[in-house]
Amino acid sequence: MNLTLDHRTNAYTYTGGKVFDAAKPAIVFLHGAQHDHSVWALQTRYFAHHGFGMLTPDLLAHGRSDGPARASIAELADWTMSVLDAANVRKAIFVGHSMGSLIALDAAARFPDRATGLALISTAAPMTVSDALLDAAREHEPEAIDMVNQWSHSTIAAKPFAPAPGFWLHGMNQRLMERIGALGEAQLFHTDFSACNAYSDALERATAVRCQVCVIAGKRDMMTPPRASRALVAAFENVRYAELDGGHALMSEQPDAVLDTLFSFALSCIKGE
Repeated sequence: MNLTLDHRTNAYTYTGGKVFDAAKPAIVFLHGAQHDHSVWALQTRYFAHHGFGMLTPDLLAHGRSDGPARASIAELADWTMSVLDAANVRKAIFVGHSMGSLIALDAAARFPDRATGLALISTAAPMTVSDALLDAAREHEPEAIDMVNQWSHSTIAAKPFAPAPGFWLHGMNQRLMERIGALGEAQLFHTDFSACNAYSDALERATAVRCQVCVIAGKRDMMTPPRASRALVAAFENVRYAELDGGHALMSEQPDAVLDTLFSFALSCIKGE
């Protein structure tokens, strides 16, 4: 689904294979750095076919959405709210992975009357990025992609969620990041990482969240290890926490477990439990 924002820019939003219905409970999935909506393939289709209005946008300058990219998490949260406005959605459950988790957190905290729930996957506070990775993202993007791809997976050959000849999680993720880099603007990876690195409001924002919260961490996550989210978890008033046996790329390494955790959480948010 293509949405026109500010009468000029296009925001592409995947709706899970169903026509979007604003009358249904809405849920928004936000991807991470150098990714697009496709990282949520399994989870979003299930939600769309089980009673939810599904919005999975490509962030600015990623995939099919117009640019330019935004340099801060707060700007990306504002843009996310404009996507909801364009889709005539008043309230939604916000779900985010990695950089997307910071966007979801910022949106839910700053617009509490519009947040039905908040789920953060592979998150950290602060979400610092090493100088070496920032430099690689700016000067040698293929090297940065290789580094992140290696650190995102718990093993060299994790079992894919679609076990068939030719499926390889490392290869799929690398090609996706290369494609986003080719389609997007110059130094997009560096822009994304810089936004994460500069975001210092996570703990303050967490204290302002009023909806239910779910935090999902990967036991073998090398980019945002479980210890990196402890302070954030402690700052929330109403939070459930789950650790899954996987790395940073939990949606592909543990897709069913992520889906089960998110769906039970979303139902509790809708019921107000």
